[in-house]
Amino acid sequence: METPKNFDAPEVKLHFLDYWRIIRIRKTVILAVFLLVTITTTVVTLILPRSYSSEVRMAIEKDSGDVGGIGFDRGPSPYDPFWIQTQFEKIQSRLILNQVITNLGLQRTWAEKFKKDELPLEFTYQLLYRQLSVQQSRNTSLIEVSVLSEDPEEAARIANTIASVYKESRLNRYRELAEGGITQLEEEWAEIDQEVKTKQDQVDTLKNELQISDVEAEGFAPTSTLEPQELQAIQSLLIQSRAEYKQVLTLYTHLAGLSRVDQKKALPVASPDPELQTLLGQLNASEQQMASFAESLGHEHPEVKSLQSVIERIEQQIDDRIDGILEGLKAKVASHKAHVDGLDEELTAAAQKDIDAAIKRRPYYLAKRDLESLKTVRERLNYRIQQERVDLSIPRVGIVEITDPAAPAINPARPRIGLNIALGVIVGLAVGIGLAFFIEYLDTSVKTIDDVERALQAPVVGVIPQNVGSLIDEGPDSPHAEAYRVLRTNFLFSQKDPKFNTITVVSAGAGEGKSTTLFNLATIFAQQGSRVVIVDSDLRRPSLHKLLHVSNSIGLTNYLLKQNTLEEVIQTTPLATMDFMPSGKLPSSSMGILSSSQMKELIRDLKRRYDYVFFDSPPIMGVSDASILASEVDCVMQVIQYRRYPQPMTIRAKQMIEKVGGNLLGIVLNNINLSSDENYYYYSGYYYDYYSKSEDSQPDSTPPAGDTTPRADDDNVEIQSKY
Repeated sequence: METPKNFDAPEVKLHFLDYWRIIRIRKTVILAVFLLVTITTTVVTLILPRSYSSEVRMAIEKDSGDVGGIGFDRGPSPYDPFWIQTQFEKIQSRLILNQVITNLGLQRTWAEKFKKDELPLEFTYQLLYRQLSVQQSRNTSLIEVSVLSEDPEEAARIANTIASVYKESRLNRYRELAEGGITQLEEEWAEIDQEVKTKQDQVDTLKNELQISDVEAEGFAPTSTLEPQELQAIQSLLIQSRAEYKQVLTLYTHLAGLSRVDQKKALPVASPDPELQTLLGQLNASEQQMASFAESLGHEHPEVKSLQSVIERIEQQIDDRIDGILEGLKAKVASHKAHVDGLDEELTAAAQKDIDAAIKRRPYYLAKRDLESLKTVRERLNYRIQQERVDLSIPRVGIVEITDPAAPAINPARPRIGLNIALGVIVGLAVGIGLAFFIEYLDTSVKTIDDVERALQAPVVGVIPQNVGSLIDEGPDSPHAEAYRVLRTNFLFSQKDPKFNTITVVSAGAGEGKSTTLFNLATIFAQQGSRVVIVDSDLRRPSLHKLLHVSNSIGLTNYLLKQNTLEEVIQTTPLATMDFMPSGKLPSSSMGILSSSQMKELIRDLKRRYDYVFFDSPPIMGVSDASILASEVDCVMQVIQYRRYPQPMTIRAKQMIEKVGGNLLGIVLNNINLSSDENYYYYSGYYYDYYSKSEDSQPDSTPPAGDTTPRADDDNVEIQSKY
């Protein structure tokens, strides 16, 4: 079968009008987001109360002494951004703010707003924390503490109090914390020192009891008694033995699980045996001789009966020989199993000796490690105590300088009405447009005919509208029927050879309307007078029998399995020129049936009997049945449902058709809303509106029976739809 050439579709680049089209299509999303953001920003800005901000500036440095500590020279403190951030958190901590609340009496002052006598301390802290902002002044090491309040005098007062409380905290709490830390370190050192003495006595006792030499005591783990070379040799031999045992066990299990017929086929290859091969040869020769005698002498002839006895005796000998071979394999499995178990025991015994020695000496080494750890901790504690004592004796100065006290503000700091509304307009418009393009970017499904022809390099031969049912039920005057007449016309023009009359319709995934498209296309051919047969070869999920309201108990599978004749499985339909072959019951393996010689013979037979033969198939991405059908029939059409599956999936389906040698005539776009989607209205909306409006005023003209040539009106419709 000739592989069709790629359809040369022009490369389409995004133009300004394409961006405008996306904005126009998604204008509802853009407008909704824009109005939501803008209105929300405006309303929130207008209802917010006016707040005034007061700032106090402080220059802070790390705590340092008038002289350096032991081994250190006093110098300038390096800049540390993490330390600055830590001070931000300390200024906003409960330790500082709770003291500010107490000094200013904010619990009672703010209680008037809530019509209470006094607010809880935690609640007051949360209120103050929300009004507070701490940040670093640009390009300096100064800290700015800003406080928002509806009263500018109160904002300045709170900011100055926070700076004063923080300064006092830095100057007073250092010595208190340092003295408490030294006391705690001394207590810890005394406890660790006592533990060191106790652990040392325990180590000496264990050394004498376990008779550990001074050389062995220098290490921190027992010396191994197992040679590495010996361990590696045993492990290597064990791995090899396990592999041999697994191989023999797998062979025996596989052969034992086969039927007697399969064992006769498999044993000569898996476990060659001269005697078995001789018996099989004798059996084959006897069966051939018997077949010859039976044809010439008859089954009741003495020679035939004698040969029958010989064959039975040979078969019994073969069965006995097969049983013997299996018993031999079973004994071989047991031998390998015993060898593996012996190596396991040898390795376990070799390792147990080393384990026993390690367990015996383990208490000593554990105690020794604990002793070393305790000594290290004791030394570090002692060093830390001495360091803290020296540091504490050095005079400390907590450097906090209030450079710019806070003053009452004149103009409110919040809200900034003009700026907020302008930002709301800009952000709303940007978010709306961005969301529209993001939604369009995520949608990789088929949207236009150009998308299909550019991505698949194949022509679009038909556009099917939404809500299409069975044309047998809707009738030939249905507006939907004209879409299939256009598809029929395009199909006839795309035929390279009039003898190509076997057709299948495939799709990438389920639910794209493949079966309905094939059924209605076949109906159009039958209504035009062609002798048509539909074969439901979707053995996985047959559905065509439901459209015709017939039984699916007997069909294609029964014919392929030679259970019924062709005349018995073909059923008639309401159309005199259209027959139907159901799928029949699903066999255990449909792939083997569809690729059989019986299936190929069926296709050749139906080609001779009918003008057109339509084969339904499952989705080509799911199972191999569709690929088999595509390779066996003359023509293939691919159905793509509008905005259902991503383009890579449809491209992959088309590649699979071409890979198996299928003759792809073109693409059918299905489930198109012709009334709302402008991309398709100009393709097929004209005839859809025309026939839907004039179906009652104009009679239907049906060509003579057997006429399979494209009609003049079909040709006009096709030209109109493409241009």
